[in-house]
Amino acid sequence: MLNRLVIPARRLLPTHAFARGVSVLVGGTAGAQLLTIAAAPLLTRLYAPEDFGLLAVYGGLLALFTVVASGRYQLAIPLPETEREAAEVLALSLTVVAVTTLVALLLVLLGGRALATALGVPSLSAWLWLLPLGVAAAGGYQAVSHWAVRTRAFAALASTRIKQSLALLAIQLVASPLGGGGLLLGHAAGQGAGTLALARPALRAVGEQQVTAAGMWAAACRYRKFPLLSSWSGLFNTLGKQLPPLLFAALFSPVAAGLYALAHRVLAMPMTLIGEAVGKVFFASAAEAHRQGELGPLVAKVHATLAQLAMPPVLVLMAIGPELFALVFGERWREAGEFARWMAPWLYLVFITSPLSHLFSVLERQGQGLIFQALLLGVRVAAIAIGAARDDLLLTVALFSLGSAACWIGFLVWIARLTDNPPRVLATATLTALGWGLVLLAPLLAAGWLAPAWLPWSVALLLCAALVGLRYFLLFRRAYQ
Repeated sequence: MLNRLVIPARRLLPTHAFARGVSVLVGGTAGAQLLTIAAAPLLTRLYAPEDFGLLAVYGGLLALFTVVASGRYQLAIPLPETEREAAEVLALSLTVVAVTTLVALLLVLLGGRALATALGVPSLSAWLWLLPLGVAAAGGYQAVSHWAVRTRAFAALASTRIKQSLALLAIQLVASPLGGGGLLLGHAAGQGAGTLALARPALRAVGEQQVTAAGMWAAACRYRKFPLLSSWSGLFNTLGKQLPPLLFAALFSPVAAGLYALAHRVLAMPMTLIGEAVGKVFFASAAEAHRQGELGPLVAKVHATLAQLAMPPVLVLMAIGPELFALVFGERWREAGEFARWMAPWLYLVFITSPLSHLFSVLERQGQGLIFQALLLGVRVAAIAIGAARDDLLLTVALFSLGSAACWIGFLVWIARLTDNPPRVLATATLTALGWGLVLLAPLLAAGWLAPAWLPWSVALLLCAALVGLRYFLLFRRAYQ
């Protein structure tokens, strides 16, 4: 019976390897994402903005540890030609994760209370014991998931995403009486769920390849650019992303951090998961495309597809962000919609470019990646400093978003040059997506600007959703041809 359902479903997948890999990852997480999006309005009514602020600060600390948890050696796992060398890199990555977890544990034991107070959230000190557990779970998942990328086990990756989302939601809903702690417990559970399924084949490969300490040391030396350069690049990038909630809590209040965190979560969640799925498959295909001289067309195709997917929701948020947030999440989250309006262009650029950032690893241009991330971090620090000096939270968000967007535009131009794509090719893809977006959202824009009595904006939104859904269906069908 099961085969009768599975075999026809497999026939629906694209025959092209890249499109097939993306479809498996995106399709496998679609159900979990729908559950997460559906649960968000309930969570915002169970938890206060300051609770989300507590989660944002904890998540920021965890992200800073996670990005360097394995010394970025996990990025090198798909690169070796031999399985033995890849297994040595995997074992090396897991060893570094263990060391990083120990460092996080020592930090919590020796300075956890002082750290929570300095960040403006003293109540976090009671929950910081989750930090080393989160580092171990997230760092280990990074390593074994990149082994799954190497072996093209995209279905297993999609399955773990579903398990992570379900575990996170279940615990956050049940643990709401604990306040912000319930959000933290769910976050920690989500990090660890599904890792074991990926770890089994990865650890089996380590044993079968008879990995030795000498082999791990050789791999550490061969791919030393990843900890020496990529780790700093990743740290700068993550620090730039986590600066707002961390500094908003310290400079303004936990409520400010919570409002920003919700806006960022709603915007970044679908973009991050789809972009991450595309990025993993792109990483698995880019090295081969580079060797065959086909990297430029691959980059142009990926960019054009991502632009078409991201443009409509970005335009919706810019048009009716505050009203939409107040309707979906409750009136006390209206200000988060104002944040989303300014953040939308920046996150659009992140969505269409971040999967392409794997080129730094594929082409071994980690030094240039480090320079870009350092520049991006500097711009973001300056933006927050200016906004905080004026004691204006919305201005801080606007400056942060616009400065980040400008940096990512520069990155896109660099990508075009590196892959021998004329900049007009990538610019044309964005302008085409913008044109389609304006056409698809014409009813909503008319309702917002002209306000005819016969077309309420809620009805216009539903009509636009149907048009955008039809457009996505046509794009999806084209990928299958």
